[in-house]
Amino acid sequence: MASVQLMCARLGMVTGLGLAGVIRRRYPTWVLWGACSLLIVANVVNIGADLGGMAGATEMVTGVNSLVWTPIYATLIISLLFWTSYRFIAKVFKWLTLVLFSYVITAFLAHPDWRAVLHSTFVPHVEWSSAYIATFVGILGTTISPYLFFWQAGQEVEEERAHGRRTIGEREGATAAELRRAKVDVMTGMFVSNFVMYFIILTTAASLHAHGVTEITTAQQAAEALRPLAGDRAYWLFTLGIIGTGMLSVPILAGSCAYAIAEAGAWRGSLDDRPKNARGFYTVLAVAVGVGLLLDFGGFDAVAMLFWSAVVNGI
Repeated sequence: MASVQLMCARLGMVTGLGLAGVIRRRYPTWVLWGACSLLIVANVVNIGADLGGMAGATEMVTGVNSLVWTPIYATLIISLLFWTSYRFIAKVFKWLTLVLFSYVITAFLAHPDWRAVLHSTFVPHVEWSSAYIATFVGILGTTISPYLFFWQAGQEVEEERAHGRRTIGEREGATAAELRRAKVDVMTGMFVSNFVMYFIILTTAASLHAHGVTEITTAQQAAEALRPLAGDRAYWLFTLGIIGTGMLSVPILAGSCAYAIAEAGAWRGSLDDRPKNARGFYTVLAVAVGVGLLLDFGGFDAVAMLFWSAVVNGI
């Protein structure tokens, strides 16, 4: 995961272009739009799943139907992206993601069999079944995710623009210091994300799976994993974590769609531009969130959408 993201970071830094821009210059049109199409399909489903998850978790603690909350969250995210910036959203909502570290504590409070944990961590279990293979591909898709490739390269370009390098020629190349900064940034981010993911898996195994819960379809079922730590407040803890991660991830999912299409079509556009100066870019962004919202009103299960969008990403 760190290796792939570091390659994407270096690609953006050294070429001065995002991933779609590089593909457009070096590969046939069908490769470019094929990659962008797969990205958009997976991202839109993921957006719908994230919005549905946020709404479902909020319904759990408020009693207000999730179909009321879904458009509220979609409108809030679009409004913040149009009238403020992603940096503002990240600055505010990143603190809610600290709730995810509660899974680390809960893993110990759930009293797993540590010998079995260590064995299962280091000795792979392989099973030739469709369910196992789909889950394996889904694990790859939710870690080594295409939208992160486009986002990582795009953000490196944005950072160079912020330093006054407006043309491709000015952005080409990278100093040793810039490459070291990117390496520290990527390695730190990937370590933290994998550390938290590991303990989420361990916590749900020790609390839910150990008690026979093997199919999760609602936010309430998923929140039960935190009960050993938070008791009756588990639902609130889960909801805060879901809202925090959703407010950060939906803009990234929609933004990576917009970056890909804008670069593929050689349009002007980035999250640092105002909507009036990058109409096509922000149109793609709004449509991606809008279609994701429609999936929720289509009655699709948020947990199932999360799973299958991860499988599409893995493929």
